[in-house]
Amino acid sequence: MNGTRLSARRRRLVVSAVAAPWALVGSGLSRAQGADMLAERLREAVRSFGGGRPATEGRVRLEIAELVENGNVVPVTVRVDSPMTEADHVVAIALFNERNQQRDVAVFALGPVNGRAEVSTRMRLATSQTVVAAARMSDGSVWTHHVEVVVTLAACVD
Repeated sequence: MNGTRLSARRRRLVVSAVAAPWALVGSGLSRAQGADMLAERLREAVRSFGGGRPATEGRVRLEIAELVENGNVVPVTVRVDSPMTEADHVVAIALFNERNQQRDVAVFALGPVNGRAEVSTRMRLATSQTVVAAARMSDGSVWTHHVEVVVTLAACVD
């Protein structure tokens, strides 16, 4: 009887030892798939803001700390390289995030009367994530800048 118990125990250990690496590989794949899904949802939000037009990296400068101690109040400034003339100006600036429940943080309407294409606000970040600023220009083009932000104390936690 004692020998039977020992072999059953050994069997469980062998099964656990063999199954553990596969469980880790499986969770890694699902984590990677989850990250791909989040990135795609972020790209779709930016694409929607641009009316389906492709976004180009450049002309936009997103100023946000890359390391944030507290995600409850994160200052953000967005500047767009634009002459802000009647012929060439920023129509809208938008902020997006990757991991908060609501992707669209803010949309600011602008025009040539603004004089310069610059907005500042604060936002909450639930966790470390990518933040994207996008600008839609009067010619229909869409420009972006993204920053990877590491949050040490998350906000928006229930």
